[in-house]
Amino acid sequence: MMQSAGRRYVQYFNRSYKRSGTLWEGRFRSYLVQEETYLLQLYRYIELNPVRAGMVDNPADYSWSSYQSNGLGKRARLLTPHPLYLKLGKTGEERQSHYRELFRYQVEGKLLDDIRKTANKGLVLGNERFVEEAEALTGQRLRAGQRGRRVGWRKMGDLV
Repeated sequence: MMQSAGRRYVQYFNRSYKRSGTLWEGRFRSYLVQEETYLLQLYRYIELNPVRAGMVDNPADYSWSSYQSNGLGKRARLLTPHPLYLKLGKTGEERQSHYRELFRYQVEGKLLDDIRKTANKGLVLGNERFVEEAEALTGQRLRAGQRGRRVGWRKMGDLV
């Protein structure tokens, strides 16, 4: 669906502005995320991208994000609130206040590294048990491996 929408928009944009080529550099990415622990952290990461890039000073100033709806209450027909967002409060004002509170600090350190590594390598973002369950269900390795050769690889090669 995202691919089709992207292609159609590029065609429309290129015709409207008499240009050719792509509009976006990278492809749409998706990966498995442990909701309870990481979903709202990912909202924070994504909606702070324009701030990190120096495009805006505040995520509310970027018109292409859901922050204006989730944090400020702006109505958006295309947005369906996630159940975890709805659990932030009983009223819209309470949810918006709690959501804004999530943005007091940038995403940094290990969390930032984990999010980027997971997105770039197509891994699973979650705790150890969650990753193990996902690997068992898919039969695939879904965590980052050790870089480089195994210790003792030369000795194993000498046996052949």
